[in-house]
Amino acid sequence: MEARKLDNKDLFGKSDPYLEFHKQTSDGTWLLVHRTEVIKNNLNPVWRPFKISLNSLCYGDMDKTIKVECYDYDSDGSHDLIGTFQATMTQLKEASRSSPVEFECINEKKRQKKKGYKNSGVVSVKQCEITVECTFLDYIMGGCQLNFTVGVDFTSSSGDLLFPDSLHYISPNGVNEYLTAIWSVGVVVQDYDADKMFPAFGFGAQIPPQWQVSHEFPMNFSPSNPYCKGIQGIVEAYRACLPQIKLYGPTNFSPIINHVARFAAAATQQQTASQYFVLLIITDGVITDLDETRQAIVNAAKLPMSIIIVGVGGADFSAMEFLDSDSGALRSPSGEVANRDIVQFVPFRQFQNAPKEALAQCVLAEIP
Repeated sequence: MEARKLDNKDLFGKSDPYLEFHKQTSDGTWLLVHRTEVIKNNLNPVWRPFKISLNSLCYGDMDKTIKVECYDYDSDGSHDLIGTFQATMTQLKEASRSSPVEFECINEKKRQKKKGYKNSGVVSVKQCEITVECTFLDYIMGGCQLNFTVGVDFTSSSGDLLFPDSLHYISPNGVNEYLTAIWSVGVVVQDYDADKMFPAFGFGAQIPPQWQVSHEFPMNFSPSNPYCKGIQGIVEAYRACLPQIKLYGPTNFSPIINHVARFAAAATQQQTASQYFVLLIITDGVITDLDETRQAIVNAAKLPMSIIIVGVGGADFSAMEFLDSDSGALRSPSGEVANRDIVQFVPFRQFQNAPKEALAQCVLAEIP
């Protein structure tokens, strides 16, 4: 929006104009919904483009009257009204670069006093576009599929499998903290995955037959088909995998993040937004490749992908909190800023006795 030939309200210099937009409430009062910046000392101001929701501006009603007031800014707060006009979104959206929509700015007091009064300037709408911003739920309703991949930490920091203080130790009643976390979080996410086939990987263990350390091995030991059927399938793969591997290290997150990111990158080549990838990492919280992981997350932030890290046990989770980066954008080691926050960290022990809705809310809070 811009204006020309606005009235000069200042003795020294020129007016400092700004615009105010008001919508009318059901009881007839006018409510301020947007104010532009002040353009100093200028009777032909050009304001910066701005964005406002249709609901805020006119309750989404294209024909509801919007009142626009043009003021001269005064530092003591006694702003002077230059003039007013009324419009509807139907009128405003006709504006384009080639044919602006123009409104005379009328000052009623001045019009009554001054014979031959025309206007107090003209406000010109140069461009007005209505863009639809879909929510994530709109995409899901439109057929976008969520694909969940599970990564389980099999590093030795979890403790020796044979001892009850190990997070991987399966108690006489058949559970451990990893299994409980897989089950609790899996139940939350499985409803959003149409085919309920989940690729499940382990990392940080020595695996047969060569006993090399692997940071992304299929838990069912089938590289060509790492899928598990439902959460029950993941639980069964985990149970079958445990006795066949040696917990080792280091704890590297970046290989499995990059693994899922490759699939997410392939999905961006499609014409439709039909795939979204969620990597669920279940870990005891100690991380070795923090720099590589930061880089992997910053790269993945450009893709249709989110990462949920569930911390089991009572270890130091400061690295996980850092990756979650709720207090400020995550940066790669080279200083590149993640263009969105794709990591949600969930300390599982805080939710063990909470209602499952609380866990679900925390797990899904940042997707996307």
